[in-house]
Amino acid sequence: MPSTEVASEPARAKLNLALHVRARRPDGYHELETLFAFVETGDVIRVSEGEGLRVTGPFAGALAGEGDNLVTRAAARFAEAFGGGPWAIELEKHLPVASGIGGGSADAAATLRALGRLQGVGLEALFPIADTLGSDVPACLLGETALGTGRGEQLRAIDGLAGQPVLLVNPGVAVSTAEVFRRWEGVDRGPIGTGPLLEVALAGRNDLEAPARAIAPVVGEVLALLAAQDGVLLARMSGSGATCFALFESVAARDTAAGAMRPQWWVAATRLV
Repeated sequence: MPSTEVASEPARAKLNLALHVRARRPDGYHELETLFAFVETGDVIRVSEGEGLRVTGPFAGALAGEGDNLVTRAAARFAEAFGGGPWAIELEKHLPVASGIGGGSADAAATLRALGRLQGVGLEALFPIADTLGSDVPACLLGETALGTGRGEQLRAIDGLAGQPVLLVNPGVAVSTAEVFRRWEGVDRGPIGTGPLLEVALAGRNDLEAPARAIAPVVGEVLALLAAQDGVLLARMSGSGATCFALFESVAARDTAAGAMRPQWWVAATRLV
């Protein structure tokens, strides 16, 4: 490819509007049902001819010293499958790490999409690679509102709520996904329902919220503050935490709520895509 060609891809934050944990599986994973949605806010991946990974952006320091991560693994597995490379990759990191909004998974998915554009590989051919990188990577590769089943990798696109105002709030604590799942009490509280997305989400839940709150009680503080704001339609923790979110009926209500959050928390006013 020409040395001047750069493929840039957004790595949008992932939200779990609902996340139902149904069972532990013999392979060590959990059987899930989840409503994936994505927002405008996220990281950015840029790929060009060259070599090495460079991390920039406000959360670059959180990844300092990492010799191997999901971005480099995505590039390596793409090369194994389709050839090409080496590539110079820039990860512009705007999302907090270990925060339940799929930052690493979104970065890996964006890397695959960027490499696919440069090498002429279609999106469908990238899903088998995405599946090997993590349970959320296929959803982030799709990048659309979807119902996820299995480990979350079995996807069915559904009508979303594009343009809905959203506020993301992370209290600055990293929560271990493995530890949250380990503390899940093992009770199947039933499937996700059917119908319009917002109604289904409101009737749903996040089964990982209780163990996340036990590990990081500040998650409960964030959720309580979000739920108390005017114009809130839904307030919930995303993934295994600690990022929480709220859907608002208007941009004005969202922006007013943003001003009510603690100044030391990470806050992003955004919209669903």
